[in-house]
Amino acid sequence: MYPWGHAAFAYLLFVGLALLAHRRVSRAQLIGVLVASQLPDLIDKPLAWWVPLLPSGRSLGHSLLFALPLIVTVGVVAHRAGHFGVAPAVAVGYLSHLLGDAYVEIYFWRVDELTYLLWPVLAPYPYDTPVDIFALLNAVAIPDLIAASIAGIVGCAVFAVHFAVAPWWSSPG
Repeated sequence: MYPWGHAAFAYLLFVGLALLAHRRVSRAQLIGVLVASQLPDLIDKPLAWWVPLLPSGRSLGHSLLFALPLIVTVGVVAHRAGHFGVAPAVAVGYLSHLLGDAYVEIYFWRVDELTYLLWPVLAPYPYDTPVDIFALLNAVAIPDLIAASIAGIVGCAVFAVHFAVAPWWSSPG
């Protein structure tokens, strides 16, 4: 899944859960969910592909053994800073990233490809190769780019409507 897919999935999941729970969503929560939705790749890809410190682009940041303590730590720090609802947002953002990367393997029940979720206890599945940003952009077909642009525009529109039309639903901060 590409970064915009992770962001959209995390945003829609968190906002949907908040609506179901009749909870207000703050800007701090939205920032938390969007940043957390990118963290696994921001940790793993550079450290595996550009500075070869990790064995795979899905290892440390994509491991539940790293994710769960990180989510708890962020929750404690945010709670002490007075941002009480940020911990669930970070949890949804981070865990939705892992689900977004694993949904195909889960759907087809290829559990042998999910070993990265328990790295370093299990070795990561050897599937990805180092790429630079230009090779990645060349690999993206034009229809995919158009579809992603449309999804991005729709996502921005939903985000704008969220704050412009429904201020009663969003609390400041």
